[in-house]
Amino acid sequence: MRFLFASDSFKGTLSSETIIELLTETAEKIIPGCETAGVPIADGGEGTVDAVITVTKGEKRVLTVHGPLMEETESSYGIFGGDSAIIEMAAASGLPMVPPEKRNPLNTTTYGTGELIRDALEQGYRKISIAIGGSATNDGGMGAMRALGVRFLDKEGKELEGYGRDLAEVADIDTTGICPAVAEASFTVMCDVNNPLTGPEGAAYTFGKQKGGTPEILDELEAGMKNYAAVVLKKTGMDVDQIPGAGAAGGLGAALCVFLRATLKSGIETVLDLMDFDGLLEGVDLVVTGEGRIDWQSAFGKVPSGIGQRCRAKGIPAVALVGGMGDGAEKIYDFGVESILPTINGAMDIEEALERARELYVNAAERMFRLIRVGMEMKN
Repeated sequence: MRFLFASDSFKGTLSSETIIELLTETAEKIIPGCETAGVPIADGGEGTVDAVITVTKGEKRVLTVHGPLMEETESSYGIFGGDSAIIEMAAASGLPMVPPEKRNPLNTTTYGTGELIRDALEQGYRKISIAIGGSATNDGGMGAMRALGVRFLDKEGKELEGYGRDLAEVADIDTTGICPAVAEASFTVMCDVNNPLTGPEGAAYTFGKQKGGTPEILDELEAGMKNYAAVVLKKTGMDVDQIPGAGAAGGLGAALCVFLRATLKSGIETVLDLMDFDGLLEGVDLVVTGEGRIDWQSAFGKVPSGIGQRCRAKGIPAVALVGGMGDGAEKIYDFGVESILPTINGAMDIEEALERARELYVNAAERMFRLIRVGMEMKN
């Protein structure tokens, strides 16, 4: 019996690597002689770089960039395969980098994310994947593009700095100074939302509040985004509101598509492709996946659905060992996951469940492998 363990982390309690360790120990205890392998998995959010470089035997490149408030900060990105780099924008422009009392999307920028991209290009990497979840920004990606040499000008020809507050001032765009290596590279953006740049479901009104935007600030950002979109259309001929996902990460999705000709793709699908997950499935009898809480959203771009669909295509059963189940969790059955096993084994509040996460996970893993052993005995 050969198992492959490919679970997302349980946020705040169990890392993907710890889950592999616990499953391996329990499987060998309950089913002596079984073969096991494990790969850390992420869906394009936190932990994506670590997951990819672990499986591909890559490494991190550490450098100093500018954070969301243009403060100097240490950041990093992953490099692997000789010509590939993987970047998490949250490592340079993430919401946790801004203290709650300073959160205001008018005053944040993606400049540091652009610095990561530029460094990767200057180091010779030409296949670049960018995870854009967890941003603190709503600048339309101007900051990132400015770091790459694009100039955003006001009506007097003065260059804008690339904060959210500058969106309304954009009157012209000069791309002549863009980093030459951009033309030689291909960019994949990990994005699991379809929000347009503007409108009720756009960057400002959908994501701005969680970044510190008040109703007044959101109205100002929306007006700025509409101006920005109009100038982009005039200068490039691209209508960013017709690009699904353009509003992701406060409009960074739009800038990456327009100025870098990036392709937007599901986060989990990108991760699985980068680590050649289909190849890892060869000879596997059962895959164990999971996440901290599984519900109806898990069927849309989350780890269990991505793993389940790859397994189904190969005719390999997959099961999900999860922290808890929410409304619509059973929808995951339509995506290749055959069963869900929650770790909670009795009445308890969330605090107790988090404190006992390791113990509860091992207990659930033992129950799962005992059931698998019964199935093996029935088959024999």
